[in-house]
Amino acid sequence: MTAWLNAHWGLVFRLSGEHLYLALIPVLIGLVIAIPLGWVATQSRFLRATFFYVFGFIYSIPSLALIIVVPVVLGTRILDPINLMVPLAVYTVALMVRSVVDALESVPWHVRAAATAMGFRPLRRFFAVDLPMSVPVLIAGLRVAAVSSISLVSVGALIGLGGLGDLFTEGAQESFIGELVVGVIASLVLALITDIVLVLIGRLATPWTRV
Repeated sequence: MTAWLNAHWGLVFRLSGEHLYLALIPVLIGLVIAIPLGWVATQSRFLRATFFYVFGFIYSIPSLALIIVVPVVLGTRILDPINLMVPLAVYTVALMVRSVVDALESVPWHVRAAATAMGFRPLRRFFAVDLPMSVPVLIAGLRVAAVSSISLVSVGALIGLGGLGDLFTEGAQESFIGELVVGVIASLVLALITDIVLVLIGRLATPWTRV
């Protein structure tokens, strides 16, 4: 395995970059979509229950099934990266809507009341008070979504897309366990680095938690 890795560092770095691109862009898109949906869900118990049920059902759909269906629905080429990124964005939304609801509800009621008393209208209060105060819980949900997305990208290798997942398929086809092990370790390292970066972002975005 060491000899193979020494001879293929460039390949591993290239696939790692592809892996992060395929995994994290959908997470960012999913987060942008989930925040307004989560805010809407906090306004009504009925909407909250409906969103939780619908997105819970969506998350239960096998990833490979969604990847196969996307080209049919969007009319894209089989090897188009969008076929993988759309399902990952959908899964991120499905995970993050509940996290956004929990995050917004974690904001102390007296903080909201104080902002309202100071003349903050709902939209301004959301961006100036509610959203910043909800960052710690929001980051926790985002960490789960990001790590989940990084793991699911490997499924795309089954149709020729998947970053480090290519090492899994090639290793299996050639019966070379070393390539498989490198792929697994590299995926774990990417997930760990991403998780650490998100924790640091959360700490930088919430300086009041360290006071």
